[in-house]
Amino acid sequence: MNATEPTLSHPSPPTRPALPGDLDLRVLREHVASVYAAYNASILVHFGLGAALGIVMYLHRPRWWILAWMAAHLSFGLALFLMPRWHAGLPLEDTTRWARRHSRTVTLVSMATATAPWLFISADDLAITSVLTVVIIGSCARAMQLLWPLKPALYGYTLPMMLSLIAALAWQGDAMHLFLAVFSLGYLLFTLRVGRQQHKLLTDSLVLRFENEALAAQLSVQIAAAERASAEKTRFLATASHDLRQPLHAIALFGAALENELRDHHGERNAQRLMRAVNALGNSLDTMLDVSRLDAGVVTPDLRPVSLDALFRSLNHMFAAQAEQRALQLRVRASGLWVQSDPQHLYRMLSNLVDNALKYTPRGGVSVRARVRGGAVWIEVLDTGIGIAPEQQDRVFEEYYQVQNPGRDRAQGLGIGLSIVERLSRLLDHPVQVTSRMGRGTRFRLQLPMVAPAPQHGQQAVAPAARPAPVQSAEATQAAHGRVLLIDDEAEIREAMAGLLQGHGIAVETAANEAEAIDALGRPGTQAEPFVLLLCDYRLSNGDNGLDVGQRLQRRFGLDVPLVLVTGETAPERLQRVRASGVPVLFKPVNAATLLRALADFAPGLGHAIV
Repeated sequence: MNATEPTLSHPSPPTRPALPGDLDLRVLREHVASVYAAYNASILVHFGLGAALGIVMYLHRPRWWILAWMAAHLSFGLALFLMPRWHAGLPLEDTTRWARRHSRTVTLVSMATATAPWLFISADDLAITSVLTVVIIGSCARAMQLLWPLKPALYGYTLPMMLSLIAALAWQGDAMHLFLAVFSLGYLLFTLRVGRQQHKLLTDSLVLRFENEALAAQLSVQIAAAERASAEKTRFLATASHDLRQPLHAIALFGAALENELRDHHGERNAQRLMRAVNALGNSLDTMLDVSRLDAGVVTPDLRPVSLDALFRSLNHMFAAQAEQRALQLRVRASGLWVQSDPQHLYRMLSNLVDNALKYTPRGGVSVRARVRGGAVWIEVLDTGIGIAPEQQDRVFEEYYQVQNPGRDRAQGLGIGLSIVERLSRLLDHPVQVTSRMGRGTRFRLQLPMVAPAPQHGQQAVAPAARPAPVQSAEATQAAHGRVLLIDDEAEIREAMAGLLQGHGIAVETAANEAEAIDALGRPGTQAEPFVLLLCDYRLSNGDNGLDVGQRLQRRFGLDVPLVLVTGETAPERLQRVRASGVPVLFKPVNAATLLRALADFAPGLGHAIV
């Protein structure tokens, strides 16, 4: 229902992330880091076992060459402990060199240890043979767990030592030594097989990790691009809205003044038509402003018990004529239910849904109903319209997306109504769902918390702001007491605003900037005819804004008079700042009745009656 393809391009579907060309080096670097993390411990354990073995051998059978072997063994271990080693600060390009260096180092260690079987194994001393076999196999088991990441290091450490043990055992020729040799060979083959499997698992896990990192980086880039596009869209809308509101504001003011002057004149009808066109354009810009205000977080809900019957009556009054004009039936069913919500925002949601349904229903009708489901209230807006295709149902809440409106028929709106519904549903925590069948119609459903009825006098029907009635002419109004100081950097708007207010008997002093305002406030006779209100445009020339200027003037001259801002801003950050200040604000284009009513509210001394 609400949606035509916008001209903006859409991102292509995500593809498999491109991995960096140095992936193999990065994986190897992780392997090298893993083996070097246990470098000190592995040296101490290996040469400690060698020293213990030498001591046992010497105590069992003292020989001078055993002491020499132990001294050489421990000297080699000390040299390895003191030699340079890999660390995380080394360049990635050096990783291969350090991997080879470590593999050569452990191979040399293994070859040095491989001398032990030939020195200590003998056919007449099975106990020493068993001790040596256990020590070597245990050393290989420990090294296997540490050297899985580097296959060359795993082979270099395991093969020389184990093959030497197997050969020395087999060389003895007796049955027991041959059995130990076969057992050691089986253990070696098993160790190498497990080592290869573990190496593959480690490598695959690292590749997957880097793939995920590449995907996360690509996703971050896409998110940043989407955020930039969203920010650019917001800036564009804010700038375009402001630039459009400025001349429209002037047109509205001149038109209101013209309409007032042509009252009871033959040109009055044309003036009224002009103002209707201006108001229609203003309503379109206000819809865009609503989106910006919701995105800016400057809308605060006022949650309280709401009578759905009262709200439905307002909907019926609002859309009955439109439905009749389209030869459609509008059924709004009373329910007697009350819900917890913000009445104005809930009304806005339902009015957007009903308006949307009427636009896309060529025949039949639209119905609005409420019913209780599991302690909650479902409000449903159903139509017999054209329906929404399944692939479009997820997009109908996007801005400017409209079904079957490629020509951007203005009669079908801007395509913002449902996006406002979605934003308000999140603001109020009223989930919205849509179901539809092509050619059969659509149903939108809101889910709200049900509450007990509030006292009847505390609940009023919620209705949209009615079109302001004409303001009395200058002859029919009271004389104003005090003046209004208007600060606006655009001459046309100053002239139009001054003409409108003066036409209704309000004395106005205009200023283009802060310096002119200071001059006006400092003139002699100001106390005799004081200013009772500061009316400032928000965006002024030279980077100034009406909020800062107005507050500086209040402090400088000790003015205890209200400050009212008039702005065409829609930028979220500026709207947030205005809201945080607590200063009342009117959004351009401001029609005459709204402006005069605001002046009467904030400066009662002006004494204007609105009829």
